[in-house]
Amino acid sequence: MKPVLEVRDIHKSFGGIHAVRGVSFDVRPGEILGIIGPNGCGKSTLFNCILGQLPPSSGEVWLEGERVTGLRPSQLNRLGVSRTFQLLQVFPKLSVRENLILAGQEHRGSMLSRLLGPGDAGLTPDADKMIAFFKMQHLADERAGGLSFGQQKLLDAAMAFMAGPRLVLLDEPAGGVNLTMLGNLKERLKAINEEQGATFVVIEHNMDFVMSLCSRVVVLAEGKVLAIGTPADIRANQAVIDAYLGH
Repeated sequence: MKPVLEVRDIHKSFGGIHAVRGVSFDVRPGEILGIIGPNGCGKSTLFNCILGQLPPSSGEVWLEGERVTGLRPSQLNRLGVSRTFQLLQVFPKLSVRENLILAGQEHRGSMLSRLLGPGDAGLTPDADKMIAFFKMQHLADERAGGLSFGQQKLLDAAMAFMAGPRLVLLDEPAGGVNLTMLGNLKERLKAINEEQGATFVVIEHNMDFVMSLCSRVVVLAEGKVLAIGTPADIRANQAVIDAYLGH
């Protein structure tokens, strides 16, 4: 079975600064892959090269056997690649349900069908299913701006999965979330992986969150891959301990 995502020898330089140096890894169908590393190790730059926010200096990105290097984020979105950002992308004046409908509309139909079809593009039932899946029924009609930060993070993740994408990339989903909401988020992410076969990549500083959620972990240091393996492999890797876990 071919990987959902293949990252092949990605390099990214800014002038004389080498932010990403020959990074390669793949993401298998139905896998949760974690990417960790110290601040400044190139995680965000790598993510942005994969997602079309930045053109890589060299290297290739493949999506299910199709070369997608350099495609714009909107093009990748249409191919079924979804993402979250470190900074929340929810619409504060819209309800939870309306946020999910908008997220679904990005992937649904042509502009003409949106103009001539129902205002919700027929997505209300799907939005309500996602609300129930993420256990946010009591918040469905609340404005997103009135939610706690952790609840907004949960909504942000639900929006990323709304259209049943082929691949989701989550950028620091645990950042700033309290322990109770973090437990809810991790439990829902595990459930969407196990029950719906969702494939996703998590970039994260929170080591415990990554180790308890992901089946494999990529460790970056100084722009290069230091190690790839199971959480148990990574915990036992002396180079990782020296470079990251020991900090």
